[in-house]
Amino acid sequence: MTSIALQSFATHYTAAWCSQNPAAVAAHFSPTGSLAINGSVSDGRAAITAAAQDFMSAFPDMQVLMDNLAIHDDHHATYHWTLIGTNTGPGGTGHRIRITGYEEWRFGPDNLIIESDGHFDSDEYQRQLQQGFKN
Repeated sequence: MTSIALQSFATHYTAAWCSQNPAAVAAHFSPTGSLAINGSVSDGRAAITAAAQDFMSAFPDMQVLMDNLAIHDDHHATYHWTLIGTNTGPGGTGHRIRITGYEEWRFGPDNLIIESDGHFDSDEYQRQLQQGFKN
């Protein structure tokens, strides 16, 4: 995939996370693709849809911002993001969070993500869920 195509892909991926439509996130993955979030792996579109739904349910006002896209070659990129939202979903704390992270993407021959290895600071995430985001 060209750098222009990867940039467009990342822009659409960001919009999908903001859409409250978890299937739109999963559509960016190959049918057998995987999404790992801090080591917890979701294999296949149904599982990826469920993982996205968990975040969308927890943060009904969730916004994802694309901070950077580092393109390594036609099949590998690193997507840096910021998630902002208020934890008002079922069992939510009511606190606002702002957490940054990144995903290491590997693309398949269909130009969809075959593997995404995502990371964010889970200790800081838990702290913000309990105490809120502090500037």
